[in-house]
Amino acid sequence: MVSRRWFLTGTAGLAGTLAAFPLAYISALPAGASEWEKPGDMAIGRPDAPITVIEYFSLTCSHCEHFHNKVYPKIKKEYIDTGRVRMILRDFPLNRPAMDAALLARCGGSDTYFAFIDTLFDTYNNWTRSSDYLADLTQIGQVGGIPAEDFSACKANEEMETRILSNMIEADETYSIQGTPTFIINGKKYDQGMSFEKFETIIEKILPDA
Repeated sequence: MVSRRWFLTGTAGLAGTLAAFPLAYISALPAGASEWEKPGDMAIGRPDAPITVIEYFSLTCSHCEHFHNKVYPKIKKEYIDTGRVRMILRDFPLNRPAMDAALLARCGGSDTYFAFIDTLFDTYNNWTRSSDYLADLTQIGQVGGIPAEDFSACKANEEMETRILSNMIEADETYSIQGTPTFIINGKKYDQGMSFEKFETIIEKILPDA
């Protein structure tokens, strides 16, 4: 479940921060993007795919780890790589380690974001259980081409963190996010877990006829 203590603490005073750091997204929407995609989204798959899946996830969430390691590869092979699904990942960190991991993933930009997400979930049991998770994240960043000083700069980037917190508030107001992972499939919320079989059933019902 969402940690309301973390959520409320993390967003306390956000209005003032927003004023100091205007959230002007640099990247524009790709041609053919669906109505559910926003500038700055981290997305994979054809922009004009008939189905858009948004996942709100936390990098310290065990259910998210299971989805990404066991279910997502099948979804990618069957639906994303075949052009039928556009997958958008939106950070919804449940605690400080999840926020720091999200900042690391974003530190290298969109070109390396999905590779870092894969690595962070692949090594989930290592860094989430570490007595010094920041040292582990720093090492992961270095292996992925992000020097320690760059990761430190990203952690200190208030605009980047504010953007994540701002998106969390918007998600909570729009979809009433109660836990992670939560999926929005062509605008409809699904928050009861997602096996490949359940995902397949949902997708096949709404895919347009060939």
